[in-house]
Amino acid sequence: MYTGRDMTTLSMTPKNKWKTEELSYFHHAFQQIMPYLNAEGQTLHREITEEIMRRGGLTKGAESGLE
Repeated sequence: MYTGRDMTTLSMTPKNKWKTEELSYFHHAFQQIMPYLNAEGQTLHREITEEIMRRGGLTKGAESGLE
């Protein structure tokens, strides 16, 4: 179960300051609801994905965001 910061807090935090677990969790969550996201949500998901790629990707265990 995810026990990190909520999106309200994270939305005011630069993506490069997010923990890997936070990126992983919200990446997974946004993937699940992608067809329903508005433009702002899609942009946020893209920024999360870009930060994950900038860090070199996720390890297999972190992909679920449920570590």
